[in-house]
Amino acid sequence: MKLVKSFIVIVFLNLFVTSAFSQKAPFYEAYDWDKNPIENLDIEKFKDKDVVAFKDKRVNEFYFIEDNALVEYALMHKLYWLNSNDKIEEYNKVYLPYSAGSEVVKNKARVITKEGKILELDDSKILTSQDNETKRTYKYYALEGVEKGGFIEYYYVVKKYPSYTGNRIILQSDFDKLNIDFELYAPVNLLFEAKSYNGLPEMVRDTLIKEKNHWKLNVDKLAGIEDEEQAPYKAMHKYLVYKLAKNAANPSKDIVSYSLASQNIYNSLYPETDKKIDNKIEAFVRSIPDAKNEDLSVRVRAIENYIKSSVYIAEVKRDDLEDLSSITDNKVANDQGIMKLYAAIFKALDIKHQIVLTSDRTEMKFDKSFEAYNFLQEYLIYFPGNKLYLAPTKLESRLGYPPGNLTDNYGLFIKQVTLGGFASAVGSIKYIKAVNHDKTNYNLVMNVNFDSDDLTVTNLKMNRTMDGYYAVYIQPFMDIAKEEDKSQMIDQIIKSVNENLEIVDKKLFNDSAKDFGTKPLQIIANLKSEDFVDKAGNKYLFKVGEVLGPQQEMYQEKARRLPVENEFERSYDRKIIVDIPEGYQFKNLDNINIDESYSEGDKELFMFKSTYEIKNNQLVIQINERYNQNIVDVPIYEKYRTVINSAANFNKVTVVLEKI
Repeated sequence: MKLVKSFIVIVFLNLFVTSAFSQKAPFYEAYDWDKNPIENLDIEKFKDKDVVAFKDKRVNEFYFIEDNALVEYALMHKLYWLNSNDKIEEYNKVYLPYSAGSEVVKNKARVITKEGKILELDDSKILTSQDNETKRTYKYYALEGVEKGGFIEYYYVVKKYPSYTGNRIILQSDFDKLNIDFELYAPVNLLFEAKSYNGLPEMVRDTLIKEKNHWKLNVDKLAGIEDEEQAPYKAMHKYLVYKLAKNAANPSKDIVSYSLASQNIYNSLYPETDKKIDNKIEAFVRSIPDAKNEDLSVRVRAIENYIKSSVYIAEVKRDDLEDLSSITDNKVANDQGIMKLYAAIFKALDIKHQIVLTSDRTEMKFDKSFEAYNFLQEYLIYFPGNKLYLAPTKLESRLGYPPGNLTDNYGLFIKQVTLGGFASAVGSIKYIKAVNHDKTNYNLVMNVNFDSDDLTVTNLKMNRTMDGYYAVYIQPFMDIAKEEDKSQMIDQIIKSVNENLEIVDKKLFNDSAKDFGTKPLQIIANLKSEDFVDKAGNKYLFKVGEVLGPQQEMYQEKARRLPVENEFERSYDRKIIVDIPEGYQFKNLDNINIDESYSEGDKELFMFKSTYEIKNNQLVIQINERYNQNIVDVPIYEKYRTVINSAANFNKVTVVLEKI
C-alpha cells in the first residue's frame, strides 16, 4: 500500500511573498531541442545494441503562479536510436501524461531517419485511447516513418501538483544511455536536499544563477543494467531522491521530517472518538472469538483473521471507507480505514503496538539516514510483547509473517507517548528483522517400496508438512475454500514432486485459519508412480533424487554483478525411506553423500547435507537444507550458488538396484 499523502499534512505558511522580489520565467518557456541532434553521434560502437538513448534529460522546476500557489513543471526529453524491429514496435508510441491533476503545457515529437531526414510530427498525430478494464484515457503520439537504424526524439513539459516531500528519479535503465541530465530549479527561498544511490554522482548546486536556486547532475554514460536471477533489480538502478529541506522565508517550521510525519500519521490513525463510536468498536470486538484471550498472539491472530475474513477492502478513496462508524456497520473499508479499525481495536483492548512504515526492499531500500516520505510506502504493526509484525492491509499475510520483502529492511516505528494526559507520538528508525529460517519449513517424509511384480513401479507414502511463509498463502484461506478448489490445490502440492504421480488417496490436517502459526499444514497421501525406476538389463536404476521433486538451479556464465535477495529465510528437512526388495541390494550409494555449507563466524548461513544409512533392510536418506540469510552480497554469491546447486545435484542422483 502506498502511503496516502493526506496522512502527512504539510502546511506551507508564508512560503513566498510576491512583493518581495520577482521571479524569472519558468525554464520551459525558452527550452527547445537542437536543429540537428544526431550530428557527430558515434553510432558504430553501438551496432550490436537494439536501442541506445543518446539523450535523457529531465528538468523539474518548482514555481509560484497566481495567488502564491506552488506548482511543478516537469520536462522529459529523450532521443532514442532504434536498431531492431522489436524496439521499433515497443517505441512507436510516445505516451503523454494525462490526468485530472496535470496538464501538458508543451510537447514535441519527431522521427529522424538513418540518413538524417527529420520528420516533425504535429498535434494531428496525437491520438487518444482508453483502457477497457480501468477506463483510463491515454494520449500518445503515433510515430510514423520509424525505421531500423533511425531515431525518435520527443519532449514534453507537464504542469502538476508539486511533489516535494520525497521524489525518486531513476536515471539508469536496461539499455545504454548517453548524455544524462537532471536539473532542479526552485524559488530562492526554497532549499532542496538530494541523495544519490548505487554509485550515481551527487547532484551539485549551481552558484552562478542568482534569480533561482538551481541544482544539476550530468553523467556522460550509464551502461544498461541487466537483470539477474533473484536480484533486487529495481532497487539496484542508479537513482536519486530529493526533498524540500527548508523554506528560508519561514525556517522555524519543519517541512519534511519523520518527527512531523510520525505526529501526523498518529493523529490520522487515532482520531478522537465519541461514545457512539466507542460502543460500535466494543460491539465489533465482542463478535471476535478469542479477542480477549490472555495469550497476546492468540488475541491478535483472532482479530486479524476476523477482520481479513469479514471486512472487504476497496481500492477507492472515499470518506465513508475511512469512517469507523461506517466500517463497523457495513464491513467495507479502504486501506486507510482498515488501519484506523485495527488501531481502534488495539487501543480499546489496550494491546501495546507500534505503527511501522517501510518500503519493499526489492523496489527501493529504506534509507535510515535520509528522511524523505517516498520511503514510507507500506504499513506494518509491531507488537513489542511478542516481537511479531502484522501486515494489516495484506490479505495474504498473517501475524508473524509480514511480506518478506518488507523485512530485512529499516522502517519508521511510531510509538505513542503520553505527557500530562496528552497523547502524541514519536518516531524512530529501527531494523525490521527477517523471520528466522526455523519458522518457515517445507518438510517431507517419503516412504518408498517397489512393486513385487514389477520393480519399475513404486508405491509411495507422502507425509508433507509446511508452515511459515510456505503455508501463509494457503492455510489461512482453507476455511472459505470450496472443497473442489481445496482438493485441486492439494493435488498440485502433491504433484509438484512429479506431475505423473497417481494419487491413490489423500488426507489433509490442520487446514484452518486458526491453525496458521500454531500447527503446520499437513498432507498425507498414498501414491503410485512408474517414473522413478528404469530397467537396464538385470539392473534397475532408481532415480532417488527425483523423489524430492525438482530443485532450483543457479547457473551463471557471466560474473555476478547484482546481489541475491530472497523473500524469506527457510529450512527443509526431508527423509526418504526405501524398502529394499528381498534378494536385492543398492550400489553406488556414496553418490548420495553431499555436504556443502557456508558460515561467517559461528553463524551458518547456507547449508545442504544429504546422508544415508542401511537399517532394518531399508535405505534411509536424510536431507537437510537451510538458508539463514536473505541478502547475499556479490562476494559470497558463489558460496550461496554452490549450496543451491547441491540440492539440484542431489536431484540428479541415481542408484543401482541389483540382485545379490
